Amino acid sequence: MSGMALIWAANVKGLKPAAKIVLIQLADFHNKETGQCNPSAQRLADECEMGRATLFRHMTTLEQCGLVTRHARGDGDGGRGSNQYELHLDISLGPSSHPKGGGRGPNGVESQNETGGNVSKKRGKSLNGETGVVSNRDRNLTIEPVKEPPSREREAVEAEMILKAYPPDRLRGKAVCLAQIEGTMKEGIRPEDLLQAVQAYATDSAGFTRSKVCFSDNWFQSRRWQAYVEKQAADREKTATLQADHHARLACWISDRSPMCKHITGTQVTALLASKMVTQAQIQAAGLRS
Repeated sequence: MSGMALIWAANVKGLKPAAKIVLIQLADFHNKETGQCNPSAQRLADECEMGRATLFRHMTTLEQCGLVTRHARGDGDGGRGSNQYELHLDISLGPSSHPKGGGRGPNGVESQNETGGNVSKKRGKSLNGETGVVSNRDRNLTIEPVKEPPSREREAVEAEMILKAYPPDRLRGKAVCLAQIEGTMKEGIRPEDLLQAVQAYATDSAGFTRSKVCFSDNWFQSRRWQAYVEKQAADREKTATLQADHHARLACWISDRSPMCKHITGTQVTALLASKMVTQAQIQAAGLRS
């Protein structure tokens, strides 16, 4: 765990509460000695108390804001291992490096406080109208979010995985299907969303007679996956709303010092503090610890 990374994450502004939870949990996994941050997606989802699909959506938001970069890793057998995450913070700028109120950098430009920064919900814009993310960086610098496009090899592997999820006895025109899948991903559809769409169709059609199941080349070409992807997005929004309502209820328990506070977990306390729905004083008054 890196205390400086946690402070940095907690002070990033402008994120939705759920996305900030993901950022804080990533910071908790950050190793200050090695700089590595590589929890498995399932472990991270469990710690954030959300599904993997929801986790991936918020991770994309963090990437688009320039806060995090995901690096794919192999498992040593030609398969895909857990991702490694790069947090874009400047660990060297600790509280002792510059005056607390911010100082001047090597070019004489006034710098922001060493921890935290502002991000907006739109890619490439900070809350004060500047471009990029302001976090341990000079206010007057223009910082574009950096997101490396997936390699051709990675796209091919992901397309193969997606196609394997299709009902095997209705596969047809493998090369055409793979081309359609890769083209869909180039449009901006995330591979995990497309994979879930294929898996959902395979589940829905499991009880059909084979003549009622679409051949794979026709299914991808006619964009039959789109309805599933749209439903996934709607479900994610519903989940996010329910989670926000749940956090609001927990915040009420804490402010009222309700006996129900005993059911609030440490992870939830961290999330509530990060979202500024409660204060440290209220946490302590309710008999909880952050």
